[in-house]
Amino acid sequence: MRKLSNTYYFSVEGKTEQWYLKWLGRTINNCPKVAKYAKIDCRVQKNPVSRVKTMKVLSQTEITHIFDRESEDQEHEKKFENTLMRMKEAQKKKKDIRYKLGYSNFSFELWILLHKTDCCKTLNHRGQYFSLINRTFGENFSSMDEYKEEKNFNRILDTFTLDDVWSAIRRSERIMKNNKDKGYTAHQYLGYEYYTVNPSLSVWEVVKKILTECLNP
Repeated sequence: MRKLSNTYYFSVEGKTEQWYLKWLGRTINNCPKVAKYAKIDCRVQKNPVSRVKTMKVLSQTEITHIFDRESEDQEHEKKFENTLMRMKEAQKKKKDIRYKLGYSNFSFELWILLHKTDCCKTLNHRGQYFSLINRTFGENFSSMDEYKEEKNFNRILDTFTLDDVWSAIRRSERIMKNNKDKGYTAHQYLGYEYYTVNPSLSVWEVVKKILTECLNP
């Protein structure tokens, strides 16, 4: 019997997020435990409003916007809130679209690292992820730009398995539970919830949804 498929829609800030999601879809679809194929419709589009302008939707459609909360500097805080405003605006332009928040604090590198290691310490700035990447993946990148080159990033993805993805989800859940247990405030803005402390992230939520819906137990 031919398997059904689910389509998952994303808008992302950069190529690394897109490469990761495409890898995730391929890996799920090649897994013997696949129950439904995962179709990943992912566009590099920082503005959610621009993302929905070209979409034709016939029913309720969920899109996840994956982006960073880069720091607590006023500039980055305002940038984060402006993105949330555009997500809400995109929903108003097309009533059948619901935009979900997939943030990382400080950056998407946190999610990548969680596939292989715990990363629960508070960092002073996002640049500190660089040394963690080299150490965790046994690399010697000279810069973040080198790490983000397609061949280099894909080499890291080639070391991942679906078990690693489940590990990243569990580590993310522990981080968020720890934030709650410590009494940190879960902020609300335009209906979206997030923590301003790092580490914190919600990108794991949509990944868990995809794995749960597409793989047999």
